[in-house]
Amino acid sequence: MSAPSVTRLFDLLDVYRDKYPSKSDALLKRKAGKWHAYSSTDYIGYSKAISLGLLSLGVGKGVKVATIMLNSPEWNFFDMGIMQVGAVQVPIYPTVSDDNYCYILNDSNAEYLIVSNSAVYNRVKNICSGIASLKGIYSIEKVKGIKHWQELLELGMNHPNPDLLEEIKAGIQPDDLATIIYTSGTTGRPKGVMLSHRNFISNYTACAMIPDYTSNDRVLSFLPLCHVYERMLNYVFQSFGMSIYYCANIEKAGDLIREVKPDTFAAVPRVLEKMYNRIVSKGRNLKGIRKVIFFWSLRQGHKFELNHERGLYYDIKLLIARVLVFNKWKKALGGRVKLIISGGAALHPRLARVFWAAGIPLMEGYGLTETSPVIAVSTFAKGGLKFGTVGPVLPGVELKIADDNEILCRGPNVMIGYYNRPERTQEVIDNEGWFHTGDLGVLEDGKYLRITDRKKEIFKTSSGKYIAPQVIEQKFRASPFIEFIIVIGENRKYTAALISPNMEYLRGWCKVKEITFGTPEKAVRNPKIIKRFQEEVDKFNLDLGQTEKIKKFRLLASQWSVTSGELSPTMKLRRKFIQDKYAGIIEETYRSREYDYKMREE
Repeated sequence: MSAPSVTRLFDLLDVYRDKYPSKSDALLKRKAGKWHAYSSTDYIGYSKAISLGLLSLGVGKGVKVATIMLNSPEWNFFDMGIMQVGAVQVPIYPTVSDDNYCYILNDSNAEYLIVSNSAVYNRVKNICSGIASLKGIYSIEKVKGIKHWQELLELGMNHPNPDLLEEIKAGIQPDDLATIIYTSGTTGRPKGVMLSHRNFISNYTACAMIPDYTSNDRVLSFLPLCHVYERMLNYVFQSFGMSIYYCANIEKAGDLIREVKPDTFAAVPRVLEKMYNRIVSKGRNLKGIRKVIFFWSLRQGHKFELNHERGLYYDIKLLIARVLVFNKWKKALGGRVKLIISGGAALHPRLARVFWAAGIPLMEGYGLTETSPVIAVSTFAKGGLKFGTVGPVLPGVELKIADDNEILCRGPNVMIGYYNRPERTQEVIDNEGWFHTGDLGVLEDGKYLRITDRKKEIFKTSSGKYIAPQVIEQKFRASPFIEFIIVIGENRKYTAALISPNMEYLRGWCKVKEITFGTPEKAVRNPKIIKRFQEEVDKFNLDLGQTEKIKKFRLLASQWSVTSGELSPTMKLRRKFIQDKYAGIIEETYRSREYDYKMREE
């Protein structure tokens, strides 16, 4: 049976109806320690009831419905339910600031708001009273003071003319607005990216040609569905009729991977780096020959090349490493993983190599919210992957490199524009339809896209030398000692860095070396620890040009997070925020002659 044509995103429900009608575990959520499954029939039914409930409220074409929801089957019910009536979902991260909540709800003119639970509602309840357009709030879990989503379902089930929904759906076109996704606002006010049904469908159908998924496969979804990356992949997974297990708390992803035993999942590089660092930390605690074998195997993994390019002798060593060490990595990920998808930020090539060496395919892609999102991605096809790049351009997408090396993109995946900001739209989409990404890159071998930096993040030192901070930071993130690092030095004599240590790894190192860790505040001032970080800095400086070398650095006791503001929801550095927050420390680092880290132990 051929799959039904999908021209609007809610047509995916017809795929379930016609192709996977007996799917009993289409969407799953964890509650009270158990997984609760929704069937394909449930998915279709709840989505229809929500659509009819919204119609009863007067929600129709173009009306904005904001959602602040954790990953769950209900996220999908509302996603489809909203789109089926021609309304527009405005998904908002649960972790944005109060100021951005207020801005997004006002800017989008949201008429209704759906929240997950009391924790989310408590964040916004005081704000909501000042949103003139807002008519009502519903919650997934029961929350005192607002309506439960079951009330909306009941409205829908009691709709006097349920056939009206089919008439409305028939009038919705592929180029109609499906959603407004507000960017994370790392450099200022969030911008509302308007994406159509065609934008998303062109992207997810092209991406769906890459993996060999089946309806028997499982996926764990833990990256926020409100982000374009996980949302697009969510449509890919649904098109295959996979069982999607939703994780509402990314911190529990590691435990749930071992429990669910997924065939695939998506991650950002920082999640993969933390996985890798935990493994290395355990290896450091081994003793004798087991420790020797572990790190020997790790070295083999870092040398990995595709297609047996290193020859028979290396292949034999890799086989030994897999038997003795790497097979345990696969078991730690549930034992079934046949693909991990990495996106949202640059992936260190060494990390990609070691995962492939362990028999765990790791594919990297690149894109933006404005491009729905994928522009380029690695594939399983011959010549479809090259370490250090994000792979070939996605079929159906056009790409060119401008004279200043900016990456330009054109195709059906490019957004309609920025909501309420036509002047900003004109700034990024030129008269020929090319979207200017703001990222710099090169095409290696005329085929593989390599991102070199963010155009606006490159700075000049006082001597006039250009510094690309992302390139330097990516090198340093290969250190298990470093959780995050930001390179600074604009209009300064030299480059320096603020480092947020990987405290978990550092504690383990201190234990092995019999060094007192104490508190994080004491640890970052401990001369022995500082000396060890200096060794790391010196090691990575060897691969940098003279003006790129980190001349001074400062260890910070604070742990950077989305909540504390240093990171965007996709774990990218919010550079302006960091530099403002730590302005005093930055000034002290540059001002003090003594406060570099080539100090003697006291």
